[in-house]
Amino acid sequence: MADSWNTDTGEAVYRSRDAVKNLKIRVRIERLTSTAALSQHLQQQVLSQQDRGAIELETLTSQGQKGDNEEELVVGWQEKLFSQYEMELFQNESACQTPLDRQYHTEIRALNKARSRRNHRIFTYTDHDRYTSCLPMQQLHPADLLTTTKSGPTFLAERMASVRNRRHERRTLDSSIPKSKIVMWEPTEEFVKSSHVVNNAMQTMHIMADLAPPGRLGQKENEYLLLTIKTDGSGTIIAKPDFNKGKEPYRIVTVGEKREVWRLNVENVCTAMQPEEKEREQNMYKDLYVRHKEYLNSLVGQDFEMPPLGILRYMMNGEIVSAKGFEYDHLYIHFFMELPNNWSSLPFQSHSGVTQTCRARTLGKENVAFFSYPFSFEAFYMSEKESEEPIPQWPVIYFKVLSLDSWHRYRTEGYGYLLYPAMPGKYTITCHTWRPVQTGTVSALRRFFVGGSPELEDPSYVRIPGTFKGDRLSRFGFCTETTGSVTFNLHCIQQARAFVDATMMKKRRQKVFEQLGGFSQQGAVCTILEAFQRARKKMQEARECLPRDLVNTTSHVES
Repeated sequence: MADSWNTDTGEAVYRSRDAVKNLKIRVRIERLTSTAALSQHLQQQVLSQQDRGAIELETLTSQGQKGDNEEELVVGWQEKLFSQYEMELFQNESACQTPLDRQYHTEIRALNKARSRRNHRIFTYTDHDRYTSCLPMQQLHPADLLTTTKSGPTFLAERMASVRNRRHERRTLDSSIPKSKIVMWEPTEEFVKSSHVVNNAMQTMHIMADLAPPGRLGQKENEYLLLTIKTDGSGTIIAKPDFNKGKEPYRIVTVGEKREVWRLNVENVCTAMQPEEKEREQNMYKDLYVRHKEYLNSLVGQDFEMPPLGILRYMMNGEIVSAKGFEYDHLYIHFFMELPNNWSSLPFQSHSGVTQTCRARTLGKENVAFFSYPFSFEAFYMSEKESEEPIPQWPVIYFKVLSLDSWHRYRTEGYGYLLYPAMPGKYTITCHTWRPVQTGTVSALRRFFVGGSPELEDPSYVRIPGTFKGDRLSRFGFCTETTGSVTFNLHCIQQARAFVDATMMKKRRQKVFEQLGGFSQQGAVCTILEAFQRARKKMQEARECLPRDLVNTTSHVES
């Protein structure tokens, strides 16, 4: 018998398009020890006696004895079946405190009057019952009751036990969220249980059983959890334990002096859909999807926004991810965009931004400050045929890393820049920074005690400034110190009218690049240089393979 039990008591997740109200579950429990074993033994003895077998068998298999040892019931979704404890509790009107209690009082009186109660040991707790969210922890985990091994609830199980009440507990009587104490610096354990877990709107139903000895029904300590059903509005149904589906039954061992063994079978008895109904439902879903698609198309429209002819639209969605390797803590970054010639932006577009102040944390051997600061920028490039620049320039992001401590000591930690990628796509770029320094110890002491450090009057000096018109830029005598690095995530999009027709992609792109001011020239120059380097390398290899006499003769002829 020990090898014929089903020990897989984990959760099973199902997806259903049908309404959950059509869910029907057949639950069967049967006692295997104590009275049931004695009754079965006596029945075998009586069957062997032919004279008085009918009288003895009728006595042993009476209706009351069968209801105590086994019970089979079909339960619907959120169908309320009262336990013996609830029958006795709500029978008295003075014990009713809520409208739901008074409703149960009315239903129990009707059941007693009509004598139509169809359950004996099996009962349910629906989603509206106050007992559903107050069950003891050992009853919320049937794995402890369906197997012989004892194990305490896990950390996740304890945190998830109060998920259903989080939304109710955090709201006030007027259904508003309290504005005070938005940040709890020292959260209590109850606050963590009620607030630190994602709350999904789940409806729960527990199928229970009163496994007390005959004549002692109605005691809370004898109630055992058989099955838990949870569902949400998206058609997900979670059953714990899973339906038997022809497998071995589950085993329930009661606690106490008389450790009785019960057999549990759980089956899904929902009515299968007819082929005609299934086809009708599929057609209905198809029609619904078509109408929803048409509705979305009506919102989007048929006209796709395109830039004017000869203009390149550049869109960047970026993120300042982190900064690491800097000397001081409490960092923030100030950045701005610089647009070269022939580039423009929208009037309301902001060209600069400042991140929040971030405290660094230690990862490995470095201190890292995670900003996760998003930004977006949109620019337009329009070439001029009379432009003197052979190759167009891309926009640049200049940034400065600063620190500000609790004593309001302000320090410059580093300068850097980021050039817009020339090709669309996703990029993760790490930019290294430096800061100007002064020779001597006075500047270092001032930076440590008072704060403040040398700064650049023009932040674009980290690169060749856009205002520089000379041939050579000399930085001789300018002292700098390498500091940390800043990581960016960039998502770049380029849009032009010439990119639309895929069948004429090459022709169109060449034409657009010529109109947009030499993008094709930039690519052509790089291609020519690479081809020249490859040809030169081949010529050198071929020259080394030739005999020296032939090489000297060729040189003499050329001279």
